[in-house]
Order: sequence, then C-alpha cells, then structure tokens
Amino acid sequence: MTHFHSKRLPRPGFALAAIAGLVAALGLGAIGEARAAAASPAPASAAASAPTASRWTDRAHGFASLAGGTTGGAGGKVVTVTDQAALARYAAAEEPYVIRVAGSVAVEPFGSDIVVASNKTIIGVGDTGEIVHGELHLNPGTHNVIIRNLTIRDSYVEGDWDGKTTDFDAIQMDTVDHVWIDHNRFTHMGDGLLDIRKDSQYITVSYNQFSDHNKAFGIGWTTNVQTQITIDHNWFTGTKQRNPSADNCAYAHLYNNYLSAQVADGDPVWTYGNWSRGRTRMVIENSYYDGVQHPYQADATAELVQRGSILRNTSGRTDAWGTAFDPREFYAYRLDPAAAVPALVKKFSGPQRRIGVTLDVPGAYPTVQAAVDAVPVGNDVPVTIAVAPGTYREKVFVPATKPKILLQGTGHDRSDTVIVYDTPAAQGGSTGSATVRIAANDVTARNLTFSNDFDEAAVELNGEQALAMKTTGDRIVFEDTAFLGNQDTLMTDSPKLDVISRVYVRDSYIEGDVDFVYGRATTVIERSVIRALSRGSTTNNGYITAASTWTGNPYGFLITRSKIVSDAPAGTFHLGRPWHPGGEPAAVAQVLIRDTELPAAVKSSPWTDMSGFSWKDARFTEYRNHGPGADITPDRPQMSDGDARTHTVAAYLKGNDNWAPYARH
Repeated sequence: MTHFHSKRLPRPGFALAAIAGLVAALGLGAIGEARAAAASPAPASAAASAPTASRWTDRAHGFASLAGGTTGGAGGKVVTVTDQAALARYAAAEEPYVIRVAGSVAVEPFGSDIVVASNKTIIGVGDTGEIVHGELHLNPGTHNVIIRNLTIRDSYVEGDWDGKTTDFDAIQMDTVDHVWIDHNRFTHMGDGLLDIRKDSQYITVSYNQFSDHNKAFGIGWTTNVQTQITIDHNWFTGTKQRNPSADNCAYAHLYNNYLSAQVADGDPVWTYGNWSRGRTRMVIENSYYDGVQHPYQADATAELVQRGSILRNTSGRTDAWGTAFDPREFYAYRLDPAAAVPALVKKFSGPQRRIGVTLDVPGAYPTVQAAVDAVPVGNDVPVTIAVAPGTYREKVFVPATKPKILLQGTGHDRSDTVIVYDTPAAQGGSTGSATVRIAANDVTARNLTFSNDFDEAAVELNGEQALAMKTTGDRIVFEDTAFLGNQDTLMTDSPKLDVISRVYVRDSYIEGDVDFVYGRATTVIERSVIRALSRGSTTNNGYITAASTWTGNPYGFLITRSKIVSDAPAGTFHLGRPWHPGGEPAAVAQVLIRDTELPAAVKSSPWTDMSGFSWKDARFTEYRNHGPGADITPDRPQMSDGDARTHTVAAYLKGNDNWAPYARH
C-alpha cells in the first residue's frame, strides 16, 4: 500500500489537549480531574510544616523508616493464604514474600507460634484476615518485617488474667530490627498483646487497636539502652497496663494515641497508661486519655517530655521531667490535634478494607507487568495496581487466571500515565502486537493511556496492524482512558466465536485509521471521543469499526452519546465494514451508532464490503445521529424507534448476570 506520514501525535498529552474542548462540550468531565483523596485538616501545631502523608501509605514511617527503611517482602512473590500450613510455610521461608491472609486462620495446637523470617510482609486482605489462637513470633536476628491489617485474637486461657501460666502473645519479637506493625487489631490473648523485647531496633507501631486485655504492649526485657520506637495513632481500650510500658528505650516517641475505658479494678499501681521505665527517653505528643489512671509516668532514672495531650476523667500520675529528645531530628511526621484523636483513631485504626489490596508501580514493583505477575493465580479479592505518572515502555499481559484487577493511573490526567510499545503484526502476529492484553474477567482500567507507537509510515511491512489493547475477558471496563494507534488500535474480542464477552468504554478517547475499533465482544463506547486519523487520501482514509459479532449474539458494537472527529477530507471515512475472520460465515457484524456527532469526513455511504462479504448482510444501523456527517441516505440503514428502545447500554451489557457498570455514574 502507499504509505503516508503518520498522524500520530508523539506525545499523548498533546493529543488529549487538542480534544479537551470537545470533551468539555460533551460534558465528559474534566480531563485533569485529580484522583487523590481529600487532604486531612492541617494540624494546629508546629507539625504543620511536616509533609502530609496518606493514612493509607504502604511505606513505613517513624523509626522503622530509618537506616535503610522497612520494606518487608516488597519485590518478592505475592501469595494468598487461607490456612495455617500455608501461612507457616511462607512466613518461615528464606526468600521475600508478601503474604496476604484471606479469612480466618485457626492455629493448632492452641497458642502455637507462627515463626516469621526476615523480608516478609504479612497483610490481611481487606478487613477479613485474622489469626485465631496463635502468635506471630520473630526470632533473634530477624529483620525487615511488616505485619499489617490483621486481627490476632483469642488465645486467652480462662482464669489466667495475669498470663502467668502461658506466653501466648499476639506478636512477640526478640532482638530484631526494622519492623512495622500497622493497622492491626489485638484482643483477648494469653499474655501480652505485643511484646517487643531484647534490644529490638527501628520499630514503628501505628494505627493498631489493643482491647480487652491485661498486659497490652511491653517494650524492653533488657539492660541495654538501644531500642528506637515510634508509637502513633493506636487505640488502647479496655486494657489494664502496658499501654505501653517502655523499659530502657533509647528513644520512644508516642504521639496521637488514644487511651480509653481502662480496666477499673482498683489496683493502685499496676493499672496505668504510658510508663517510661529504666533509662528510657520518652516523648509524648497530642495524645488523648479518657478514663485512665496514671496516664503517663516515669521512673526517676528515665526522662519523659509531654506536650499537647488532653486528659479527661483521669487520676494519678502525670510525670514529666528531663529533656528526652527531639523526634524531628530523626524524621518528619504529621501531628494531629489532640482533640481530633478519638475520632481519627476510631475511624482509621485497626484493619481497613482498603489495605492489602493495592500494588504500587514503581514503588513496590518496577513495571506494570511485575505487579500483574504478583497478583495471585485464582485471585478472588479485588486488587488495585496503582501506576504512578510516567511512561512505561513495556508489554503487559493479564492472564485469564488473574481476574478482579483494577489498573489505576494515579496522575491528574490520563495522559500522565502511559503504557506503550511499538510492535507491529509482522513481528508477532496481530495478538502479539498488542501493547496490553487482558484475558481475565472483571478487569477495570482508569486514568491511563494505552499506546502502540509503531510508525507505519516509516517502514514497509505486510503486517502493519499494531494494537494498543486487546481484550478477551468478560466484564471489562475502561474509564477515562486513551487508546492511541493507527491500524487495529482497540480489539475487544472473546475466547471463541460463540462465547460472549462484554466491554464498557466510557469517557475515553480512541484514535486510529483502519479498523481501529474491532472484534467480536459486545462493546459499548459511551460519552467518548473517537478520532479518525487521515492517511492523506482524497477518497478513502479508512474504517472506524470492523465487527465480527457471532450471529447468535444480537449485540455487537454500540457507540452512543459520543463524538467522532476527523481531520480527513470530507466524504473519505467509513463507519465500518464486516470482518469475517478466516472467512467465518457465522461472524456477522452488528454495529449501532446512535445519538452521536459525526464529522464531514464520514462518507454518504459509510458502510462497505470486506473480503467478499457484503455490508448489506451485516447488521449496520444508525439512530438519531447529528453533525455534518450524519445525513440520511439510501445506503444508511436507520434503526426504528421501537428497536432503539431495546438497543440501549443496559441491554447490550446486561447478559445473564445483570452486569451494569454504568450504574455507578
């Protein structure tokens, strides 16, 4: 064929900027809409100058972030466990693992240890993960461990309130370093809930709940003064002592903790809040004590600095002496006002549904494909792959064994995050050319650009098809996405002819020249911009669609409430042609374009034959289109009002499971 200069815009941001006015005119929403959560109120303290950190960050803060930081099993294989044997096997392994705990894991014999080795993340999936009747135990020398978003409960031995006959902690560690304990719930165990012992260093304990227990949280069991620990945003309720008790800590920084409803047993000494013991240097900031005896106290040999805390219904000791240390000489942190602590901690402490289900690119995984590879086979819990702004020159494949993935660009605009490659069909076949392939069901992509930037004008090839995206899975959603290519840009397909897959594209942008929206999947494109690129011809610049709908499927392609734009000369672009792969007679295209603006580039006879198959035998129709290219002619079948009532977005996508992805809008 004759090659013309490619109309691809090399920087997708420019392409999107060029159509911003079109998008606004259609009411498609702001292209640059930020996806970030609303910022928290500014703290009323000197901490206002500290960087604002998300309460959902996957990065350790405080002392656990120092001296190389705490990353757990990041970069290792991700596994999901549902039983004790699997949890114990992966937790004790030599290699790094991210271990996702789904559901309740009952430990036998009662009170037994699950040994956790170095370079591990153990994280509850959503708020479902729990360990019952067992302890997570870190032996001496263990390092770089993250334990998050779990409930650990119920190894209490009836009648042993003091824990003198058992040592059934929720978590116990001896002589370890770099450990982050975050967003867990600890309750009703056999001895301590959390014991951090024997010269452990670089520890952060944040956003946990300690409840219904005697000895909540102890630190020490050593004469050395080495431990550095940050304790923030924890909720101690219905506990008696060690909230925490810190013995011989070099630095103990406690801030924004909430102590409430302390056990009222009349014990004049051993019912208390925070205790700076031995030679500990402790700093307490902006905490909230409600119904607590001895809110904070210090040995004569220790130091304790307190500032900004609120005491309500308290009694007993509130010691403060010495200079301790300045936490800001070690790290920055966000300090919330003490008055806000009860509400914040009640809402954000303990297991959260949004934790344990996000894989960050490139923070935790260097490429998008690496993050996809980390999703467990047979995944049954939604997983978000959060892709930071940037250009990722790679090919991505989401296999059928990894459903329920959200690919989420985290930039302000979909052009901020681009997945791109440059393979043509001549170098790998049509499927092999695709920059991204999605074979799994229930995959959603948002706020991303998918591109195949093969330059068809630069080389002479027989196979110039160059897909930006190919899908074969069912229930695929694209929202606020862009697809950039020339020939065969977006293919929505199914595993085989008589299997129906459904794809919903909304508020998006698609560009190309030849058959650039094609395949046999039932596909709805709504409220989007479709750009038909000119190839420089004065007679035929290409075809927008090439459907291959199974004859048994009444619903193929629906383009609705959208806008087709083109810089091609008037009357030089086809709306589509019928594709019969391999000459398959049962692939009978069905395309409806309705309520859509058409440009002057559209031919007056916009449907055409393909490979010997007549367009008149296909199911091509229009309904209530408008614009300079929407004139009704004898070669433009129009759908009746009656049929239009049964050819809606809902009808195309409903299937047998009443799928309605449009309903969230």
